[in-house]
Amino acid sequence: MEKISRFLETTYGGMILMAVMIFIVGIIAIRIILFVAKRLLLKSKLDRALHAFVLMALKIVLWVTLIIIILSSLNVPTVPLVTLLGAAGAAIALALRDSLSNVAAGLIILFSKPILKGEIIEIEEKSMLGVVDAIDLMATHLHSLDNKKITVPNSLIINSVVLNYSREGKRRVDCVASVSYDADLERTKQLLRETVLSCPEVLASEDIIVGVNSLGDSAVVLDVKAWCKTDDYFVVKYYLQEKIKRNLDDAGIEIPYNKVDVNIKNYKA
Repeated sequence: MEKISRFLETTYGGMILMAVMIFIVGIIAIRIILFVAKRLLLKSKLDRALHAFVLMALKIVLWVTLIIIILSSLNVPTVPLVTLLGAAGAAIALALRDSLSNVAAGLIILFSKPILKGEIIEIEEKSMLGVVDAIDLMATHLHSLDNKKITVPNSLIINSVVLNYSREGKRRVDCVASVSYDADLERTKQLLRETVLSCPEVLASEDIIVGVNSLGDSAVVLDVKAWCKTDDYFVVKYYLQEKIKRNLDDAGIEIPYNKVDVNIKNYKA
């Protein structure tokens, strides 16, 4: 064994044979490592979109390591190669800085999970509202509530205020009702409270708020606030807005609105 080892280390043919052996063992080792890594990723809680990225990055690192080991076995200086790879990496990173910023943002989104597939979000600065369809390393894909496809660069999401309407199990529905100054406030507030409680989707166990918001020029503005399950938000919103109008009309409570009187005078020449 000592003679074989000396032969492999000192002769050119031996070094080539050693390099071939390292290459074969390295390929087997890479396949085993990637297989184990894939199994571990499937059992982990990481988002599936990250699996391909992690496996690709691991594969590149393993292959670069194997190549350096093979070159070292052939007595080829590896320091210049490592330096060259570092310089090339820096040049590529500089050229692709915008794309890499999206990738970095994508990794942050996938790890921290501020948004998830199926959630309704709004990017406040861009006034974009939609349902998350998919999150990949470069962009987040949404569809608007009227079914328009929206593709948002991940860096924009990371650098913006994002409102997530789906993360919590319940939401508060806010409505307003304007009534005449002649209306009986206590009777009006009781009517509005009964209107809220008449909605089956309203969570009666949560606080219902009915109160005066402001005293307008021609009306008293009241707030009507109630809680519901997140999935029922629009059902409750539309129900309350319609029922408030109908019930106020039925009770004879005036809802003021701006009126314009136009008088036309005929002038004789």
